[in-house]
Amino acid sequence: MAKHNKLGKEGELIAFMVLQRDGFTILETNWRFQKAEIDIIAKKDSFLIFIEVKTRGSKKFGKPSDTIDTKKIALYKDAVEGYLEQHPSEDEIRFDVVNIIIGKDETQIEHIPNAF
Repeated sequence: MAKHNKLGKEGELIAFMVLQRDGFTILETNWRFQKAEIDIIAKKDSFLIFIEVKTRGSKKFGKPSDTIDTKKIALYKDAVEGYLEQHPSEDEIRFDVVNIIIGKDETQIEHIPNAF
């Protein structure tokens, strides 16, 4: 596995554990629809939450979520529509991002509700 893929999987595992600790019920991980993937689908309170996990090894080039552009958001929203067709829900929909920086000395985690 390529180094960046390993880092991404490690970040997703950290996000999974932090979200569970914070009371989120994880419904799906790495859910695919056409060309898009939703890293984590969770429920909390009256929300169905679609979570993008972005991981980097340092802050050198800014926040990991800075790489989320309009094309990525459009793909993501298409995937959410696909998910909702297969799993109808009355819950309110929310899009979150979890930024993770896995540094040599520490790991930093930032959860951004309603990111886009």
